Amino acid sequence: MEPSATLAMAAKAKEFKAQGKTVYDLSVGEPDFGTPKHICDAAVAAMNAGHTKYTIASGIPELKNAIVSECKTRFGLEHTAAQVCVANGAKHALHNAFTTVLNPGDEVIVPAPYWVSYTELIKLAGGVPVILETKESENFLLKPDAFRTAVTPKTKLLLLCNPSNPTGTMYSPEQLGELAEIVIEKNLGVVSDEIYDRLVYGGKFASTAAIRPGMQDRTILVNGVSKTYSMTGWRIGWTIAPMAVAKKIAELQSQETSNPCSISQYAALAAIQGDQTCVNEMLKEFIRRRDYVKQRIAGIDGLTCPEMGGAFYAFFNVKNHLGRKYGDVRIDNSEQWCLELLEKKCVATVMGSSFGCEGYVRASFATSMETLEKSFDLIEEFAKEGKE
Repeated sequence: MEPSATLAMAAKAKEFKAQGKTVYDLSVGEPDFGTPKHICDAAVAAMNAGHTKYTIASGIPELKNAIVSECKTRFGLEHTAAQVCVANGAKHALHNAFTTVLNPGDEVIVPAPYWVSYTELIKLAGGVPVILETKESENFLLKPDAFRTAVTPKTKLLLLCNPSNPTGTMYSPEQLGELAEIVIEKNLGVVSDEIYDRLVYGGKFASTAAIRPGMQDRTILVNGVSKTYSMTGWRIGWTIAPMAVAKKIAELQSQETSNPCSISQYAALAAIQGDQTCVNEMLKEFIRRRDYVKQRIAGIDGLTCPEMGGAFYAFFNVKNHLGRKYGDVRIDNSEQWCLELLEKKCVATVMGSSFGCEGYVRASFATSMETLEKSFDLIEEFAKEGKE
């Protein structure tokens, strides 16, 4: 297995900080806002009430019912609490889904660019990731013809991340519907990672399970509280799956980890059921940052970026800056570009090659405007220093 590139770059940035350097870190997908007070208060109340013991392995009933209720309110989907398994973060939820569904040699179609952990989690479960390249000119969205052509007798699942990490692009309901028709036609399943579904900057978000009749019975939804409520360290994610799959996911988790943190579950319950003003305020700030980052990238000669419809990432094209010398160092790929940017300007980003897309760089704008302003000043300086 390959280590997570995002965490590896964050670790390198911390090394620089330990040396006394000021590092502008755009590498990690973690909101810089504090967890809202009412959520923290709920955790304290849970501890004071004695909710510090084992819970049901798949999660407390109150949280599972709240997840079901939210899914019905937002998308009109009817589930039971038994179809929900609350996991130790969305990454663990993905692992549960792949381990439960995949047999050795089963193929999973993964559009690239993709989140760094997808391919490794699929391989860990014995599956085979089948990478389909997409184009910047098409907003890095999987096209129906390419999807249909890639399906083989071994294909079991389509994996979607919507809105996308790393590109920030988002499928419209119509585009998602076209892919769903092929899923149904080819009798496939879908794992739909919708962790950024509340961080949308325009357009209409559609859940894969609700996009066509019949899709709910073949879709495993993955979500969590990490991004929406700035609760990355609380480690609460979940799957909502067809009943037969959900039962096996719960059995798997009972042997793997038992329940996720009891206190975090009560905090997540407060997040979902509580005042959503905090989400709207965070979204407004992300829109402001997105607009700033978009304008800065457009102003740097040779850089391009697709439209960022959701999440909090810019995935910009640096191909025009490869093959150049920066000082005495010739840079030929995105990894070298990112490492040299960190070395010379102390700006931490993540190379596109880690997301299956060479020639690009991912920068997170889940950080302060001050950090973004300084970072892009330095990125612009660095870009200008490259010599043919």
